[in-house]
Amino acid sequence: MSDKIPTQDVTPDPVQQHPADETVTKEMYASRKHIYVREIKGLFQRIRRVSNWLLMLGFFLLPWIPWGDRPAVWFDLPGREFHIFSATFYPQEFMLLSWLLIICAFGLFFITVFAGRVWCGYTCPQSVWTFLYIWLEHHIEGPRNRRIKLDRRKLDADKLWRKAFKHFLWLLIAAATGITFVGYFTPIRGLVMDLPALQANSWSYFWVGFFTLFTYLNAGWLREQVCIYMCPYARFQGVMFDRDTLIVSYDTRRGEPRGRRKKNIPHSELGAAGLGDCIDCDLCVQVCPTGIDIRDGLQYECITCAACIDACDSVMDKMGYPRGLIRYTTENALEGKPTHIFRPRLVGYLLALLVMIGLFFWAVNDRSAVGFDVERDRNQLFRATTSGEIVNTYTIVVRNLDQSDHVYQLSASGLPGIELNTSEVSVPAGASRQLIIEAKAPADSISQPSHGIILHIEATDGDIYLERDSRFLGGTR
Repeated sequence: MSDKIPTQDVTPDPVQQHPADETVTKEMYASRKHIYVREIKGLFQRIRRVSNWLLMLGFFLLPWIPWGDRPAVWFDLPGREFHIFSATFYPQEFMLLSWLLIICAFGLFFITVFAGRVWCGYTCPQSVWTFLYIWLEHHIEGPRNRRIKLDRRKLDADKLWRKAFKHFLWLLIAAATGITFVGYFTPIRGLVMDLPALQANSWSYFWVGFFTLFTYLNAGWLREQVCIYMCPYARFQGVMFDRDTLIVSYDTRRGEPRGRRKKNIPHSELGAAGLGDCIDCDLCVQVCPTGIDIRDGLQYECITCAACIDACDSVMDKMGYPRGLIRYTTENALEGKPTHIFRPRLVGYLLALLVMIGLFFWAVNDRSAVGFDVERDRNQLFRATTSGEIVNTYTIVVRNLDQSDHVYQLSASGLPGIELNTSEVSVPAGASRQLIIEAKAPADSISQPSHGIILHIEATDGDIYLERDSRFLGGTR
């Protein structure tokens, strides 16, 4: 028996029963119905709001933090330098970025297996900005019922100014988002001065406009459509979940049969009255940002924001019933079976994640401040001089990965009397130099067709050293 959790398909089927002579069509995309999200307070919503504000604060403030003569976080594409506080990375170190992306992927896998889509509900940028837009909508147009009435009302002065003011703030936030995003690639202090003066480059205007437009559309208009139809994460969550995954669930055994009732019925008498704990108030549906009914079972549209938990708990408090009708739990726990937290797949993801994080930080801390590549010339194996020496040609690339200019000394070892025709190379900070050098050694010191040698590079003004193995050809068998 599979341990995967089946997700429920609750999408209304547009196919209707037709006479046999009529053509039946089925739409692949359901027309969007606007979701009027009701505001709710509670423990999980406080956690979500704090995490949302912290993430937005970090996003908007990081480009403004100075670090010496540059921003603390600056991805300088023209200069091919990526500054993150005191560390500077270069395109040659792209493998570190790939490694970091793999770590993020395994971290997401681990979190998903352990606690479902908490990333979506609490930290995903789409959710963060959408909740911000909904929060503004609530404070400008009023609570859920008032917003519904406002949209059904004919256009008047009150409706016009509320709608106009809401969209103005939405666009203002979208523009700030676009400018801030571009500010990670162009120093933001100069950018905010150049944009209104029409002195910024054309690409800056393009990307600011691009992110302004799509922030406004995704957070203001599309909202849950992005999560349901555009985000692939919603589709493969069913593969990641198992019966021990912590998810938001409705306790059917406790809640059914649902129905309205008087408040004065004691909780202990609900069974005799033929009622479960659910009073069928639909508050859990009204607070859901994707518009689903969690009582229908696990659905891929659920982003695990726990708004339904806070809403249901507030109703249970008013009715005098125990909390937890809707709660974070597992399928096994709902069925009265034991939950296994430390299961093989979760432990495997955790161990792999910890190992990769450890290796990543080791690689970052152990990274050399110089890059050194050596390639032997393949067009000419070697040549002999009239003075009795064998000469090999090499192409070397020296990359200064430090933030200061350096002069490097070159040398070779591995053969008696081996010398290089170039002993020094000067490379500015963040730059690279390609050189063609020659190594020569006395012919009588070469006893084999191929000898292993080592080329060394060392900064003359610092503790920077690196070496590379190569081959020296010459001689006869």
